[in-house]
Amino acid sequence: MTQDAAPYTILLVEHDEGTVTTYARILRLEGYIVRTALSAEAGLHEVESSHPDAVILDFRMPDMDGLEFLRRLREDGLRNMPVAIVTGDYFLDERVPKELKQLGAEIRFKPLWVEDLTKLARELVNGTPPTTA
Repeated sequence: MTQDAAPYTILLVEHDEGTVTTYARILRLEGYIVRTALSAEAGLHEVESSHPDAVILDFRMPDMDGLEFLRRLREDGLRNMPVAIVTGDYFLDERVPKELKQLGAEIRFKPLWVEDLTKLARELVNGTPPTTA
């Protein structure tokens, strides 16, 4: 990001507080505005209230998985919001990645290192006009 550009807002939806804290710190150091939600339901509310430029979403969460979150997000008319699903589950049913792709989401596998996370954020917001803070 350039100094002159308005910062992009990234929403992190992840039930593990340590992961959220780490990801948020990395993205803030890169100049992003970061919003967080510790559950999928809270993430859907956060999308409504803050209108982020992109969402980075954990796949396995206790109340609702990332696929259901994405379905609900798309049903709410947010078909073009960039979303990446992050998971440590390397043994997903083969239908899951296909459906994620149909719903317009990227999929990445944990662990995400600093370079991986920052590259993912750049890819998600590329071509998306930033919101104003």
